[in-house]
Amino acid sequence: MDDTNSLIEQRKAKLAALRSKGIDPFRNKFTPTETCQQARANYLEGREVALAGRITAHREMGKSQFIDIRDQSGRMQVYAQKNVLGEEQWNIFTHLDLGDFIGVRGTLFITKTGEISVKLGSGTGVSPVQTSSSPAPQPKTGGMPIPLAPFTILAKALRPPPAKWHGLEDTEIRYRQRYLDLIGNPEVRELFLKRSAIVHEIRQFFHGRGYVEVETPVMQAIPGGAAAQPFKTWHNALGCEFYLRIALELYHKRLLVGGIDRLFEIGKNFRNEGLSRRHNPEFTMLEAYQAFGDYETMMETVESLIKHVAQKVLGTLVIDIKDAEGKVAKTIDLTKWKRAKYKDLVRAVAGQDWFDVTPAERRRRAMEDLKLAGDIATGYEDFEVTGAVFEKLVEPTLIQPTFVTHLPKQLVPLAKLSPDDPSTVEVFECCINGQEIAPGYTEQNDPIAQREVLEHQAGGEQQKLDEDFLVALEHGMPPAGGIGIGIDRLCMMLLGQESIRDVILFPQLKPK
Repeated sequence: MDDTNSLIEQRKAKLAALRSKGIDPFRNKFTPTETCQQARANYLEGREVALAGRITAHREMGKSQFIDIRDQSGRMQVYAQKNVLGEEQWNIFTHLDLGDFIGVRGTLFITKTGEISVKLGSGTGVSPVQTSSSPAPQPKTGGMPIPLAPFTILAKALRPPPAKWHGLEDTEIRYRQRYLDLIGNPEVRELFLKRSAIVHEIRQFFHGRGYVEVETPVMQAIPGGAAAQPFKTWHNALGCEFYLRIALELYHKRLLVGGIDRLFEIGKNFRNEGLSRRHNPEFTMLEAYQAFGDYETMMETVESLIKHVAQKVLGTLVIDIKDAEGKVAKTIDLTKWKRAKYKDLVRAVAGQDWFDVTPAERRRRAMEDLKLAGDIATGYEDFEVTGAVFEKLVEPTLIQPTFVTHLPKQLVPLAKLSPDDPSTVEVFECCINGQEIAPGYTEQNDPIAQREVLEHQAGGEQQKLDEDFLVALEHGMPPAGGIGIGIDRLCMMLLGQESIRDVILFPQLKPK
């Protein structure tokens, strides 16, 4: 800490020195002609460019210096010579530190080591990359261009970068101060740029299929659409309590009633529950509904969507998942999708007679024979015991894309019963890399049947009866298929990450 404070004081002294020279090191604006990547891609010996970025490396060589600057697109080496800059500009250049933002103007050249670089100069201006847009006019005085400074300090960093500038590894710092993670680890920044591209392609996919993007309330009088503990808030003007939504579903079905036949929403959900490598209390959810479809319709939608996104963003349908050492631990092939019934998968690990024995015997087998005593609470109902068997012994084995279909009806009260097995519902869970990525339903549109199920389950804060939703169903909802996809988990799979915190820019952490 003492060393850090000393470095901060040194930087503040440089700041004061710059200001004493009449230099403002926190500029309002600088207009680059292109990005660092564009300058590399459009290399032409002697072409003048203006670039801007953060200083990430500094190498002194007597009366010349090399610095590296980095913008979102990548890195560019910059070469400064004292005899070119002149005494005054050189003195100012020596006040630069790692982490400072700087704008540079100069000409492109290739060093003896073969690296494309920018040589700082004192020219009259620069010519941007030739594009369809016209270059910005140069300011003039008396018909002559005003000479532009070879470099401009744009923002002085008063704190030094982490000790391990290239490759910040401290997990606590990476999550709490994500900006340092993005600065020190270019691969992390690239990951989050890909996450943005994934969300963009999801929207493109649904727009291409005629879906309408909608927005529904985040604050809700009754939390519905899932069984989860909500966060509470208070509305001062209305004088009543609201809940942050735990799901998007019930408002989307109101829209189906209203005549919007294909709709989707990407938004935040909030669940006041535990944290793990797969769970964050605030998470991003996609839900989509298609009138006149069913769970089969939505299985095709999920498969096509994930293939579309992977191909567009990653350029491949084969995903490598690496271990902590960076070695490929498993490979996911998105060209091969399987389907299997829930009961069949449970029978395979718990015995072919699992659903034929008594609930008491199922509980005994799960706790003793399958060694799941620690995962089965005292008050678990029979379907929850089977659910624990699936979650602990089946789901982790589903590495390749698998649609698990026909789940127990108690698990999904908002879906329609399976005609061939009334103990199950027309539901699927899309599992990839050992975790659920997306559930999908044939949605229940019978208002009487829906009321019976919800009234049976109502009780407590997590299962309040949404009377307005039931009234909406009584006005008539078309048959429909629906899906929900956890964007964070989808990104984990596509980007090869094992922790949800590595795909959320600012994951939830206990405050210091």
